[in-house]
Amino acid sequence: MAIPQTFIQELLNRVDVVDVVGRYVQLKKGGANLMGLCPFHGEKSPSFSVSPTKQFYHCFGCGANGNAIGFLMEHAGMTFIEAVKDLAQQTGLQVPEDDASPQDRERAAMQRQKQVTLNDVLEKAAHAYMKQLKASPRAVDYLKGRGLSGEIAKTFGLGYAPEGWRSLASVFPDYTDALLVESGMVIVHEDEKGQDGEAKRYDRFRDRIMFPIRNVKGEYIGFGGRVLDKGEPKYLNSPETPVFSKGRELYGLFEARTAIRVAGYALVTEGYMDVVALAQLGFANAVATLGTACTADHVQKLFRFTDSVVFSFDGDGAGRRAARKALDAALPLATDTRSVKFLFLPAEHDPDSYIRANGEEAFAQCVKDAVPLSRFLIDAASADCDLTSAEGRARMASQARPLWSALPDGALKRQLITELANGIGIGSSDLLQLWQQSGGGGARAQRPAHREPSASHGSGYDGGSHTPDHGDHPGGGYTQSFSPSGGGTYGGGASSGYGKGTYGNKGYGKWRKGPPPPPRMLGQRRAGGSRADRAVGLLLANAQAWDTLSADDHAMLAHLPAPHGPVFAWLEAQLHEHGPQPWAALREALRGGEHEAFACGQVEQATMGADSALELAELADVMDRLRGDALEALAGLLAARVQQGDNSAFEEYKRVNERIKALKSAPPV
Repeated sequence: MAIPQTFIQELLNRVDVVDVVGRYVQLKKGGANLMGLCPFHGEKSPSFSVSPTKQFYHCFGCGANGNAIGFLMEHAGMTFIEAVKDLAQQTGLQVPEDDASPQDRERAAMQRQKQVTLNDVLEKAAHAYMKQLKASPRAVDYLKGRGLSGEIAKTFGLGYAPEGWRSLASVFPDYTDALLVESGMVIVHEDEKGQDGEAKRYDRFRDRIMFPIRNVKGEYIGFGGRVLDKGEPKYLNSPETPVFSKGRELYGLFEARTAIRVAGYALVTEGYMDVVALAQLGFANAVATLGTACTADHVQKLFRFTDSVVFSFDGDGAGRRAARKALDAALPLATDTRSVKFLFLPAEHDPDSYIRANGEEAFAQCVKDAVPLSRFLIDAASADCDLTSAEGRARMASQARPLWSALPDGALKRQLITELANGIGIGSSDLLQLWQQSGGGGARAQRPAHREPSASHGSGYDGGSHTPDHGDHPGGGYTQSFSPSGGGTYGGGASSGYGKGTYGNKGYGKWRKGPPPPPRMLGQRRAGGSRADRAVGLLLANAQAWDTLSADDHAMLAHLPAPHGPVFAWLEAQLHEHGPQPWAALREALRGGEHEAFACGQVEQATMGADSALELAELADVMDRLRGDALEALAGLLAARVQQGDNSAFEEYKRVNERIKALKSAPPV
């Protein structure tokens, strides 16, 4: 799905980042901005600032920054499309879907409304179960016996479903409402009739500790219920519904988001109680699959929050089988910048019992020493293979092929082919040839790694090329060619055919693959910042100031070496195409660009505690200095030509020197 850039800009103009962030973070007025505790790292004093005028957030502690769309993506784990749709729904805008028919759009709107309604039903049931827990000493005693505090029960919204067959009838006035069945809360037996002749209905969950399941937005989507005493099944989950799919959701992810970022990894366990108990014991970064094997959707969702995932399984046969399924799910997503590990505890322990027996530090060491994906892949490839025999090694070659082929191309994959070949006892090139001949994925490994098209076709930009032609133009005139992959020309302040594009998952997916910027302490600035660096930050943060500069200034800035020149050329093209834009809109247009990280870093520096008036005053001073630099460079070139006997350059040299003197004698701004 592609979303036009014009719609993104309109959306960002309508939403207020303060309202969006305020849904998740408690904000208080702090001067021109609002301040709160950063949701991206643990802190006790607020260093997280939200600017209502610039429409972006910035943390002075960890460096996190962005606009309303970026916040939903980073904090709520949404994709770009999901974040745009979420904001559009809040503002009453319809996301353009040019390839959808009116009937499809109507069906989609009805489906969205149905999901909201089901979420409301499930939330109402959750609150009813929480009240029942307080009224049931037996249920409270069970949780206390498992070592859980009232505070942790409140954090996860734990509740209790009473023993009665129709307890929810006292919660919902119309117990025959079809929504109760569609949400999975009530079961209908059409072949059994009650005294009134109607199909028999009863609550799905009875006499169970209730674990509400929420999606990454905090919406209630289902439940898990555990028996208090003996009974089968021990755990009972909500059925598949329009809002709940076990293969895509993870229990505890909503509660664990911040802890995952702080710890630097997500810990995947096998059950609800593991997650809650680990949070009680200091490992709040744990999540669990919902009674099903780990899927690629689970792994992909986790990688939205962290680049490191540790799977924790029992050391018995069932745990090994579960780990193998997790390996299969993780392989296609195991890029060189990500870490996947497998933790196998002793057969007599789960994470809860292990920590209580050995302490937090011992468990943390187990996590640190967990088996990396590369080693587990080799173990899986050699399972049940007698490597002392040719037949056993041949079997390993056969078992290794689908595992290795599932990996994305990169350094990890290329190292593993050597290790696998060594274990099998043949050369890596021979192994690849063998796989190719037998129809495996080896042939693909010999091709160059796939490269995605440049994001400059849509929202980013390419470095282009800039060719100076100093000639005899006073003041440093330039002729330039700017050729991004999307086409277009640039010359002295004119642009065409550039900056147009659409937004979609692909462009943003490319941006997400890069490592996050390193955290910085409060007030810490990047070393070695130049005047050009400062100009980039100030002009992107105050794009309306671009039109106050002359055409010569525009040409001078666009002529600067990369990364500065390409950024300024891109900015001019954006403003020429779309008019003045706030930083929030420019930030979205930068996604996927070659110099995105550089440009965002400079804006971050330019806006640390400054207001617009101070920024504009500083911009005027920076521009004067850059003009002086350009004139002095031109004077140096002209002087060299004069020394080489080119008398025609002398008059131009004198005019440039006069301009330098005038600039230096001008009163400060």
